[in-house]
Amino acid sequence: MILGQRANSALICDRQIGGMSLVGQSGKNSVRVYVFRCAHKLGHCLTELALRVCATSRHRRWVYRIIVHPGEQQVARIETFVWIVTTFIIIMAATPPRALATPEASACGYLAGLIDKAPPGPLFLPSYPTVESGPLHGAAYLYDNAVAAIALVGCGERDKARRIGAAILWAIDNDRTWHDGRLRNAYAAGVVASGSAKLPGWWDNTQNKWLEDRYQVGSDVGNMAWAMLALLSIDDVNTGSRFRDGAARLGAWVAQWADTRGTGGFTGGTFGHEPTPEVRTWKSTEHNTDLAAAFGLLAIRTGDSRWRDKATVAEYFVNTMWDPACACFAAGTAEDGVTHNPILALDAQVWPLMALPGAAEKFASAITTAEQRMSVDEGFSYGEDRDGVWTEGTGQMALLLKLLGRTGRAKSLIAVIESQRSPDGGLYATTARELPTGFVLDTDPTKPRLYFRLPHLGAASWAALAERGFNPFTVTKGLP
Repeated sequence: MILGQRANSALICDRQIGGMSLVGQSGKNSVRVYVFRCAHKLGHCLTELALRVCATSRHRRWVYRIIVHPGEQQVARIETFVWIVTTFIIIMAATPPRALATPEASACGYLAGLIDKAPPGPLFLPSYPTVESGPLHGAAYLYDNAVAAIALVGCGERDKARRIGAAILWAIDNDRTWHDGRLRNAYAAGVVASGSAKLPGWWDNTQNKWLEDRYQVGSDVGNMAWAMLALLSIDDVNTGSRFRDGAARLGAWVAQWADTRGTGGFTGGTFGHEPTPEVRTWKSTEHNTDLAAAFGLLAIRTGDSRWRDKATVAEYFVNTMWDPACACFAAGTAEDGVTHNPILALDAQVWPLMALPGAAEKFASAITTAEQRMSVDEGFSYGEDRDGVWTEGTGQMALLLKLLGRTGRAKSLIAVIESQRSPDGGLYATTARELPTGFVLDTDPTKPRLYFRLPHLGAASWAALAERGFNPFTVTKGLP
């Protein structure tokens, strides 16, 4: 065992700062420990000392990062701690893999484990399983569950995906108010029992009453599209037509939101509680991309040309959101249905290339734009603020590059994703404490819409799709 090699500096947060590096080696196993003063944007940890431990063995690779608040302590005391941790990690690096817990073996394994741990029956998975109070507690967002179902199909776990699909079908038929084929944006996590499909909510001590989130009880057309894709991914000769029929019911509800303003497409859906939720008049590039794929796949599965016509409407809208001047897609339109929303969002750049026929070649420069304007810390952020890695979006880009045959870059992005493992084997939504999106909350327009550093079902699901190279828009391992 050799310890003691030092370096003059460590690279962190895209800037060179003072630090110390220690290297340890035992056989073919090696460890590098960095101590440095943290320099994150927005002052997240300006007064901290941070310790990062990277261990590589013949079996696997670990990355540890420990934050220390030293106060008036001397760096020498931290160095002593570094030597102790280094020795421990080298021993860990030499340990055969069978001696270690392996929930992080794959994102597919993590998702399958979530299903296996739940009681039998139709199931909605929690989007943020560690949150203990507030709007996110016990909330199973429809989008997250739909992506998880598709990912499970890609992982070869179709039977497990059917449990989520069965919950989606139950929710269509058992809403407390609506019986028109729509779904809500979120449901209460857990096994679906008898009665109406339960919606998430929380007790507010200040108001002394039970509350429900107005976005969660609404119905975005993009989320309906993802539910359609999930049901169609599960649909096969062994399931009869029930999943396909469910997707058609959703499609029929979405069809009413076709818009004639501007370049057509579909508006956003509804927001808020029954009996008269607000109608969303803006249009989203992301939503219409989802609908183009969902309607197109529904046309193939049913042989009904009317779904192809609706796919064409959505696809045309997405094509018109392309801005050659910036080599990017606009996020959509304002409420007038015409004015382009200039916010640069990663998913609006990536998804069309995976969902629309010929788009990966026609709009290939969108990848360059994303790399130049949204890359951060070897991954990708949600938008141009670049305050941290957005794990889900980094998985989306990794999948796109894998589908394009750029496997080397895809593997490097997957490595970034793997560094965001949570203790239970899931994946954190972001590397930042709070990651801005550039949008505001629907429920409170005075507040920004953020991703938080929490284990997130959507992040794990996209990681699984990237691992398997499975395209959720085609439910195959190829581009359209």
